[in-house]
Amino acid sequence: MTAIVDRLVVTRRDDTARIGARTERAMKPIVSLPVVAAPTAPPQPASSQTRGAALITALQSTGMRWISSEGPGLSRHGGAGPSDHKAVTIAGQTVMVPIFTHGASRSPYRAEVAANGRTAILYHRNDAIADLHVPQAPRYYRRHTSDGIPYWKIATLHGADVLASTVLQTCARYGHRDTSCQFCAIGQSLAAKSTIARKRPDQLAEVARAAVELDGVRHVVLTTGTPASSDRGAALLTECSAAITAAVAEVGAELPIQAQCEPPDDFGWFERMRAAGVRTLGMHLEAVSEPVRRRVMPSKAEIPVSYYLEAFERAVAVFGRAQVTTYIIAGLGDHADQILSLCERIIEIGVYPFVVPLVPIAGTPLAEQPAPDAAFMGPLLDGVAALLRRHDMHSRDIAAGCGRCGACSSLRAREVAHA
Repeated sequence: MTAIVDRLVVTRRDDTARIGARTERAMKPIVSLPVVAAPTAPPQPASSQTRGAALITALQSTGMRWISSEGPGLSRHGGAGPSDHKAVTIAGQTVMVPIFTHGASRSPYRAEVAANGRTAILYHRNDAIADLHVPQAPRYYRRHTSDGIPYWKIATLHGADVLASTVLQTCARYGHRDTSCQFCAIGQSLAAKSTIARKRPDQLAEVARAAVELDGVRHVVLTTGTPASSDRGAALLTECSAAITAAVAEVGAELPIQAQCEPPDDFGWFERMRAAGVRTLGMHLEAVSEPVRRRVMPSKAEIPVSYYLEAFERAVAVFGRAQVTTYIIAGLGDHADQILSLCERIIEIGVYPFVVPLVPIAGTPLAEQPAPDAAFMGPLLDGVAALLRRHDMHSRDIAAGCGRCGACSSLRAREVAHA
């Protein structure tokens, strides 16, 4: 890797406050995932953008060791979505790199933090390949609500400028490990008391306003555990979005919101969410083939891919092209050609596929599952980027959310590198 990596200047968020700690032990996986073959791709020119994308891919596949006498600082343990990672900015893009996974503890990459806690050097084995800068934590983290809850327990900073919250930290699918999504750790941050179970709309509005005024956040991601109701979380997301939109408007700001939930039974929720201020909608497939979905996410797989496709079409009609996105996790067992085929199909509908590598989070049944390596992820993401270019769809056009942030994948970097 060092042969293809220029020395890159890297900046990232200051990491002065570690939030929460994991209290659950790793569980033995109950699934056995097949090894998937990497797709072939034509050789790419060794431009600085291409090398930057390759480094991001490698870091997200292997993780990195964080060497500091002060500990990992501001980072993320457990919770909904990709976790066990830390934000860094590489080649102009802020990305999330695993530091708490089993794989990260064995990674050839390490970041050695200076005594001042504000700078570090990234090494690949014995070669220094990047300078890291560690600015201060967001100022809104220092505040509390009137009832004494720290703001960071209500909404956290993701990437460089994204305010993120899991509005409902419990999930009807999470309680039984034999039917839950095997990669998910939504209950861990709640068990560690680093968040609260349900965020009220007024609490989120208060935090969002402060984050805009103090730290200049630019968009919001609201996700949710799935409740035992037919709206599948859309109702609470609608209430919270309306409260945030009204609160930031009072200070003359506009804060685009992405809401994320499973497809509701009533597609009329799409119109209600849009009217409440939701600009983009995320409905996450995670796995694309039904056998893998049934094996890795047995309960969620009760909603078939065909229903997602129907929901995508209806949602695009409301939110617009590229304003509906889906998370696809590579490394769960889907083959690259299956992922690419599904990506092309949903891009044609108008949905942006945000393809990310599996992060085997400690404490989940897939904790020991190897993350997909760079030899698999690189060609796969190049293929997705090629599909996006062919259909003139770009992450920069997304108003809010994971696709716009791009921190959990090198897909955005590859859009730029091969444009």
